[in-house]
Amino acid sequence: MEFVIGGLAGAGATIFTNPMDVVKTRFQLQGELRARNEHTARYRGIFHALYVIARNDGMLALQKGLAPAMLLGFTMNSVRLGMYHVAEVQGWTKSKDGDININKTIFWSSASGVMSGLAANPASVVKTRIQAAAHPSIAVGRQHRYDGMMDAFITIYKTEGVKGFFAGVNATCARLAVGSAAQLTTFSTVKEKLLELGYFNRSRATLAFAASIVCGVLCVLVETPLDVVNTRLYNQGPASKGELLYNGVFDCLKKIYTTEGVHGLYKGIGPLYLRIAPHTTLSLVIWDMLNNLFDKNKKS
Repeated sequence: MEFVIGGLAGAGATIFTNPMDVVKTRFQLQGELRARNEHTARYRGIFHALYVIARNDGMLALQKGLAPAMLLGFTMNSVRLGMYHVAEVQGWTKSKDGDININKTIFWSSASGVMSGLAANPASVVKTRIQAAAHPSIAVGRQHRYDGMMDAFITIYKTEGVKGFFAGVNATCARLAVGSAAQLTTFSTVKEKLLELGYFNRSRATLAFAASIVCGVLCVLVETPLDVVNTRLYNQGPASKGELLYNGVFDCLKKIYTTEGVHGLYKGIGPLYLRIAPHTTLSLVIWDMLNNLFDKNKKS
C-alpha cells in the first residue's frame, strides 16, 4: 500500500505542474550547443513561453506529454516514496535513540531515488520527446513526432530497441540520488525540527507544507545541471537520425559548459523551480496525509 500511496501522490501533483515541465523542457533545448549570442531565443521568459506555446500550438499544448508525465509521476514516486516510507516505518532511517540519523536517511533516500530512476526512465524519455515537439516556428532541439504515448513507446522500441528507453539513465539515477537525498532528508529533518520547536503540532498538513517548501529550493539548486543533461540525452534520439550530439553524461556536461557556459547548465531553472516547488509540496503533502490516514485505519 505504501507504494500505491506514493504513486498516487506523484501522479496527482503532475496534473498541476505539467505546463511548467513543458516550458522547462523547451528552455533546456533552446540554443543547444550554441553560445548565447549565436541564436535567437524563441522563448524569452516563462510567461512569454506560455503565451507562445498556446498561440502556436493551442492551449492544450501546455499539457503536452501529460499521460507519460502522470505515468512517470506514479512510477517514480511509487518506488521512491514507497521504498523510503518502508525504511522509515522499519526504523532504518533512525538512530538507536529513535532520532533521525542523517547518514542513514541520505542512504535510503538516495537508494530509493536510484531505483525510481531505473523504473521510470522509459516514461521520462517519452514525456520529454512529446513535450519538445512543437510548431516549426517555435521548435527547439531535435523533433520527434508521435501519435500519443502508446505510439511513442512502440516507435521507440521498433527503431531504437529497449536501449532507447534507457537513454540518459545514468544521469537520471545520479540526479534522483542527489535530488532524493536532498528532498527526503530535508523533509524528514525539517519536520522533526519543527515539531521539536513546538510548531504545527496540531496540523500535519501545515507541517508537511512548511517542510516541503524548504525541500523545493534545495532540490532545484542541486538538480538543475543534471536535469538539463537528462533532457538533452532523452531528446537526441538514435544515431540513425543524425550524428549523436552527446556520448554520455560527462560528454554532455562538458559540451554544454564549453559552448553555453554555466548559464547552459542552469537553463530552465525558473520553470524547473515553479514545477519542482509545487510538485514537491503537493506530492509530499498528499503522501504524508495519505500515509497518516492509512496508518490510522490500520490501527483502528
